[in-house]
Order: sequence, then structure tokens, then C-alpha cells
Amino acid sequence: METAKVRLRKPTRVFTFLCRDVPLERDEPCIVRSDRGLEFGTCVVPPEPCPEEMAKRLTMQVVRRANTHDEMTYKQLLVEEEKALQLCKRKVAERHLPMKLVDAEYTFDKRRVIFYFTADDRVDFRELVRDLAHELKTRIELRHIQVRDEAKMVGGIGSCGLELCCRAWLSGFVPISMKMAKRQSLSLNPAKISGQCGRLMCCLSYENDQYPSRKRGASKAATQEKPPSDEDAKAAPDGDAAAEDIGPSADESSEFAAVTGAVDTENGGPREPKCTEVASPPAEAAASSTEETQAESAAKAEGGAPPSVDASATEKSGEEGTPRRKHRRRKRKKKHPHNRPHK
Repeated sequence: METAKVRLRKPTRVFTFLCRDVPLERDEPCIVRSDRGLEFGTCVVPPEPCPEEMAKRLTMQVVRRANTHDEMTYKQLLVEEEKALQLCKRKVAERHLPMKLVDAEYTFDKRRVIFYFTADDRVDFRELVRDLAHELKTRIELRHIQVRDEAKMVGGIGSCGLELCCRAWLSGFVPISMKMAKRQSLSLNPAKISGQCGRLMCCLSYENDQYPSRKRGASKAATQEKPPSDEDAKAAPDGDAAAEDIGPSADESSEFAAVTGAVDTENGGPREPKCTEVASPPAEAAASSTEETQAESAAKAEGGAPPSVDASATEKSGEEGTPRRKHRRRKRKKKHPHNRPHK
């Protein structure tokens, strides 16, 4: 079993037909049987083998190759279609119907005539169908189409200087949006990016996939400018850490600040040195503390208890230096219940 692809007259779309022992060549006229009856078409793809499952699904088939009589009939159909179109336009004008006739089409056996029209709203054309059936003596069908289909049937020259794509080779229409023009950095003037049908040009979708979207570009820029995290800082080599840690330690910096001035941590450098006063213990307090430490060390060496310290001397020294802090700590420990001696 073989199948062939045939382009019909109106609308110029390609369909697959079942071809049974009918030799066809490319661009050869033929007669086919479709859902509307016998029609005149042109072979686009010659017959080629197909699986049986696909052949069972196809209902349309090629009847024969077009002969001389069929070509004469085709020429007569073109004349009859023009007469039927003029008759329909006259009837529409008489009844003042808000519709625009585009084209008329006869089937090859002249059993049906189809009128294509465009309209903004729904049109009640029942009376029009009765008048046309009375005049033409055949079955009448009115079909509402969109403006893109109108441009496809009428044809024309695009802004590029070539024939319209929908008329020449485009088989179907793809949704077109203004985002495609923005992504390709084209002019957003509707007069420049609109086609003959008044809609956005179909060629905007041809190279749309070759341009990256703005969301993708923004995400890539964000990943490139992302600051290093704490984990990246921890994973740095030892050489970098040693190169960064060149400042003084906490103890050294505190002593350095006490003598020369505070460090400016915000700007990363030391401030101007300021004169600071460092409180030094008086000579008497220093001498007394030295004597006490010597006495304690001597008592430890002999194995005895350290000599008792006079409370008055401790209070006096506490007012002047650090021994008073030790005395306060001892008192706090005595007040604690766990430190009390068992009786």
C-alpha cells in the first residue's frame, strides 16, 4: 500500500491520500476523493510505501490522474466560480449583511459550492442561502474564515519583496506574540512588524528559538556575580588564609590600642594615635603585694599554711589594687552552701 501527498486548490493545504496503483509524479494534476467529494489537486510528494495500520486510518484516496477532459472541466469551474462570487456579493449588498466575501469554490463534480467570508460578529445568512440555492440550483455552504486564511487564499507580496509565505509554502499557522519581536530587538511599531492580514508577521517565529530569553540571561548574570559563600571561604587553601591573617592577635591588639589608640575596624586601618593614661598601682601597694607573695612561697616550701593576711591591710590594699577582688571572691565562696564545712 502507498500514500501520496496532494495539495488542494482552496485552501491550498497539503493532505495525505491513499494511492492504489495510480502512478503519479511531482507537480502532476490528479483527481482525488475527499470528505467534500471529488476535487482537483496537484501531487506534491510521489507515492511511497506505508504500513498497513496507517493505510487503514486514511479515508481519502487518489482516484486517477487528470486527463484532458478533467483539465477542460477545471477551466470551466474557474469561470463558474467567478460568476457565483459576483452573484453572492450582489445578494449580500441587497440584504445589507455585515460580511466580506473572499472567494468561492466549486467541487469537481459541481454538487456543492462553498463561499468563504470574514466577519467581526456572527451573521444570520439563512435568507442568503435560500436565494443562492434558488439561483445556482446546487448545494450552498458558507464558511467563516479568519483574516490569515483570507491572506492565504488571496495571496500577495510581502514587505520582503517575495510572495507571501502562507500562499507559497506555509502549511499551518503558528501563534505569534509581541515577545518574539522584543526578544529579537526588533521595532515594536505595528506597521513594520504586521503582515498583509493585519496580524504579526509569521516570519517572526522563524528565528525566535535562536535568541536567548531575557530570563535566562538574567539568571546567568546572577550566577556569575554571586559573592563567595562561607563554605568557599573555609575551603580556601592555607596560603590564602595565612596571607589574610597578618594582623596582630586579640591580646596584642588590645595592648596596642591601650598605648597607641583604638583600631578602626570599619576602614581596616588604625586611627590616629591618641594620648591615653594607663593607671599604674602606687609604690606602696606594689611593695606590699610583693612581700605577701614572698611569704606565701616560703610557707609552701616549709610545708605549712600560708600566713594570714590582715583584714585592714587587705581592705587598704583593695582600695588601691587587685587584692581586694580576691578577698571578695573568697567571701562569695564562703556564702555558698556547698562550700560550708560539715559539722
